[in-house]
Amino acid sequence: VQLQASGGGTVQAGDSLRLSCAASGRSFSNYYMGWFRQALGKERDFVASISSITDIRGYADSVKGRFTISRDHAKNIVYLQMNSLKPEDTAVYFCAASPSAYSGSYSNTGDYDYWGQGTQVTVSQ
Repeated sequence: VQLQASGGGTVQAGDSLRLSCAASGRSFSNYYMGWFRQALGKERDFVASISSITDIRGYADSVKGRFTISRDHAKNIVYLQMNSLKPEDTAVYFCAASPSAYSGSYSNTGDYDYWGQGTQVTVSQ
């Protein structure tokens, strides 16, 4: 599967953005999908995940209540709706996929086999 992330940009604190991750290939619904982010000079951190088939969601504590992950099975797209953005949300955001039917939370980079190229999100004061 190939992943293409888009939707990043520069916004002010309190604004919203919606990231998209378009997946090519067959059986998209069978893939567990995740979003990660990497700030300059820091490690890549888990943001959100959504399981295959059942769409069970998981979130990092830092984004709970502000970010929402969703997927459109017909369009092969995973979204990350980001509301009430903060300067500390500034990072490159990556989408990732794993061919797994797991219904728990995959929050480690090693849980995923495929990665998109990343999209920059910058939140100013």
